Amino acid sequence: RFVGKTGDAGRGDIQSRLFKDIQTGNRFQGRRGGKSVMGKQESEKTVTGSDGSGRYERKALIDKLYETQELSREEWIRLIEGRTPELSEYLFEKARAVREREYGKAVYIRGLIECSNYCRNNCYYCGIRRGNQNAQRYRLTADEILSCCENGYSLGFRTFVLQGGEDPAMTDGWVADVIRRIKKEFPDCAVTLSLGEKSEAAYQCLFDAGADRYLLRHETADADHYGKLHPDGLSLAHRMECLRTLKRIGFQTGCGFMVGSPGQTPECLAKDMAFIRELNPQMVGIGPFIPQHDTPFRDERAGAFEETLWLLGLIRLMLPRVLLPATTALGTIHPKGRELGMLAGANVVMPNLSPLGVRKKYLLYDNKICTGDEAAESLNSLKESMKAIGYEVAVGRGDYRL
Repeated sequence: RFVGKTGDAGRGDIQSRLFKDIQTGNRFQGRRGGKSVMGKQESEKTVTGSDGSGRYERKALIDKLYETQELSREEWIRLIEGRTPELSEYLFEKARAVREREYGKAVYIRGLIECSNYCRNNCYYCGIRRGNQNAQRYRLTADEILSCCENGYSLGFRTFVLQGGEDPAMTDGWVADVIRRIKKEFPDCAVTLSLGEKSEAAYQCLFDAGADRYLLRHETADADHYGKLHPDGLSLAHRMECLRTLKRIGFQTGCGFMVGSPGQTPECLAKDMAFIRELNPQMVGIGPFIPQHDTPFRDERAGAFEETLWLLGLIRLMLPRVLLPATTALGTIHPKGRELGMLAGANVVMPNLSPLGVRKKYLLYDNKICTGDEAAESLNSLKESMKAIGYEVAVGRGDYRL
């Protein structure tokens, strides 16, 4: 029964129809011979779950997470392994209730500016890794970044996200000057950075220049798994220390991970949840792993869309006030990915403000959205799609609720 675009019953009806669409095979087609990203056995397990004996236990664990925001490691593993469509609907209903209690129906938009696709690192999963000789490299000038901000401001954006690889040419002093220029031109806006690992002195310099937030995905909280995703010279211990430093300095801090990355297990995900709970960040960004054709992981399976939604809902219950994006990767892996992400507990979307000429060059993974709703010029379409599921794009900085 559909009682209207903004009614609770309306949202439930839309959610049910979208899930039926997912379960009838409308999934992202990964590489590995063009097969579905989920093998037959995995797909059947996802749809049917285990026998009914554990269903009520897992439902009780969702209730416990909703009430206490904490689970033991063993409980996390049981809940992560026990996803079923029935439990998912139960979880998402609670996640939406928490999200709307804390932030209402607002969807916060962040204007994404992809500053540079140069990177000194050689991470095995990333399309802009140093060793990718096929990447068409670029680096925006300060004036180009300011022009992106001007365009975004006129469209209603009040947060700008400067994202890029760890580009040695973008020195801390240069980035600090860009931040000061943005803050001078747009004093009512927030500046978020996503520029990788730096020293404490560098982070302090950027904070003093006026940056408000910093996104740094930890990728995995399991050291062995981290080593499978990254070459020697990069360590989980250093990544975690960077995140703790950012919080200590005063940044609104974001961590996160890929869902379904090669070698990931339920035990890895349980460690992720425990680390996120301990760090207590203001933002968490997760999305499905999607292989990129010029990386060592080119033939690996993509992460499961349904599992990503499941984890979004769990994170919302664990951190009720967290700023939680429905990521670009989620929209890439399914045509209604961002809408379903919102219905699973997300409350942030990051449309692309980068110049049209460089958007297709910042390819962290294959088939990344570079047109349509991801383009800032199609913001009205994004507003309509959010309105259709009962939410509203908000104009404002969209800060974390203290």
